[in-house]
Amino acid sequence: MLQLGIRGHDTPNGTFEERIKSISDSGFCCTQLALAKLITEFNVGNEAMTSGMALYMKRVFLQNHVEVAVLGCYKNLANPDEAQLAQIIKSYENHIRFAALLGCGMVGTETGAVNTEYRYTPENHTKRALGIFIENLKKVVDYAERMGVCFGIEPVYKHIMYDIECTRKVLDAVNSPNLRVILDPVNLLSAENESRHEEMIKGAFELFGDEIDVIHLKDYIVQEGEIVSRPVTLGEGNLNIPYLMGILKQKKPFIHVLLEDSVPENAQASRTYAIQCYDVGVK
Repeated sequence: MLQLGIRGHDTPNGTFEERIKSISDSGFCCTQLALAKLITEFNVGNEAMTSGMALYMKRVFLQNHVEVAVLGCYKNLANPDEAQLAQIIKSYENHIRFAALLGCGMVGTETGAVNTEYRYTPENHTKRALGIFIENLKKVVDYAERMGVCFGIEPVYKHIMYDIECTRKVLDAVNSPNLRVILDPVNLLSAENESRHEEMIKGAFELFGDEIDVIHLKDYIVQEGEIVSRPVTLGEGNLNIPYLMGILKQKKPFIHVLLEDSVPENAQASRTYAIQCYDVGVK
């Protein structure tokens, strides 16, 4: 029941078709597709995102038995520059339309910062920042509803939606069946809270378990007060992966689980460890 995948841009370099084939050949069944990070041999800008391109890609994925769990569009929905924000919203709409044609699980994003540089500032964790993000998110989710596409938001400690309580507030404020959650436990950690990460994972499933639709899976270590995940192999860091896998096995059969921050040199070792933990199903 474990549907384990890998981000497309974490595979060995090659053409689009070569990289999708490598996902399948490596034993993964799904992927997160970030167009500009994966593809270099042809244009994937907004003007290139036609129905023809979507259906060509869909054919390649089907031929390789790889599902697109997430079409990534990680742009800043709290950008204070009005002209830049308008282009960002347009890009989200393009990705949502493209996702409908591609037949992927959802369009996914993180949750922004209140500056044009998309960087951490304490202001990200204010009510004002949250209000800005929610209002702009509503516009995008409304479009997703009209296109019949799910939209996944990923909480990240350094961004606006920075903890599990804040995530619940966003879900309640937007109030849409098309708004889902991409849960990456490591992205919610800081040096101050990482020792309590099992408690955070349990709390996430209690607060918004129904809305969790995709899992990003990586391990981490702490270096000089910072959470470091790349290129830590699963099982060699601090994350209690058996604990997480036990919850998924019980509550979320067939959920898409995507390796994140892997490199070609450790992807297979991480894949093997994830499967072992899921098969044991420790809770």
